[in-house]
Amino acid sequence: MKKFGTFISIAAIAFLLYIFTFYIEGEMGIVLIAFLIIPPVISFLLAFGARKRITVSISSEAYVKKGSELEVTVTVEKSGKLPIAVAEICTASSEVFEKQNKKYRLSLLTERKSVFTYKIKALTGGNGEISVKNLYSCDFLGFIRFKVRTDLPEPVSVGVIPEIPDVKTSSQLFRQVADSVLTSDDDDENDTELMYSSNSMPGYEHREYIQGDPLKRINWKLSSKKRKLMVRLDEAVSMVRPLVVFDLYRSSGADAEKAVLKEEKLICAVIGLLKSLVKHGISCNFIYNSAEGAVMESIDNIDYPDVLLLKILAVKVMPDRRIEAETQGSVCSCIAATTVPDGSFSGILKSVEGASEKSIIIPERAEYKAFSELWYLDETDNMFKLV
Repeated sequence: MKKFGTFISIAAIAFLLYIFTFYIEGEMGIVLIAFLIIPPVISFLLAFGARKRITVSISSEAYVKKGSELEVTVTVEKSGKLPIAVAEICTASSEVFEKQNKKYRLSLLTERKSVFTYKIKALTGGNGEISVKNLYSCDFLGFIRFKVRTDLPEPVSVGVIPEIPDVKTSSQLFRQVADSVLTSDDDDENDTELMYSSNSMPGYEHREYIQGDPLKRINWKLSSKKRKLMVRLDEAVSMVRPLVVFDLYRSSGADAEKAVLKEEKLICAVIGLLKSLVKHGISCNFIYNSAEGAVMESIDNIDYPDVLLLKILAVKVMPDRRIEAETQGSVCSCIAATTVPDGSFSGILKSVEGASEKSIIIPERAEYKAFSELWYLDETDNMFKLV
């Protein structure tokens, strides 16, 4: 409809020029015709020739806090000496940011490069992207535009950092994990003699105490000599840990806006739980999907959950990709966190052998056919509760 209106306008102008030239004032009509034809033709040729001479790049910080504004830098460059009439850049962003699909227009007459910035607000925690959706070469008059044939830049990955809650340790889920660790510790202490040869002594390797280390591993005699807390490194009990499996699953047919909200809740619940476990001296193993595949990391430092959060936020969620849990060593308890605990997820828990307790964390209270205990983090009091 818009193109039809433009055609009518051009036809009306041409008709008026015809009347003016042949029936009113011929010489002035010729001047008007030249004035109305030559500039559009030049503008058209410049816009058409610029299709292969415009390149654009986009950059920003790798992380931004939820609720803050991310500053994005866009650089537009041209090749050759001929001017670029108007370059139209259409930007886009994924669901963790506010909807802001804007168009920016600029000219490159004598300069070869132009840089501008814009800001976009981060609304939801998780991994997001900013990108250039389309790039056009337009004429001076704004009548015609051509899609630029140069390659568009790759989308930029940005991690939006949510506020991690201070999970209370009075919840039943935390007590279950703690009890399973204590029970395993007691069993292992009875078998400590079997873990070492006759030429070795448990506890002969040490390091300085780090906040979050279990107090039972402190060598008090050595600590008094060195006048600083020293922790045993080779104690058998450290081999038995709870396992946390993090499955950030998104179906290819899921609504993206709803999916990122669930993913944010699950991230906050899991990182909050890890912080509480390490803070109270319970080291654990953690399995999550990196860009290359499933990775297991050991969490025994109070500061490491924050580092792990950044690693998780740096990875784009791939549709229909489940976590593959391959355990190493003894597991006293298994906590599996997933956005969708359907039948395809049940095999993950079954693959974890030796765990006396198996539980599942989901983003929010919802009805599922449970094949194990389902927990969610209640945001009102930051406690894990059964569904």
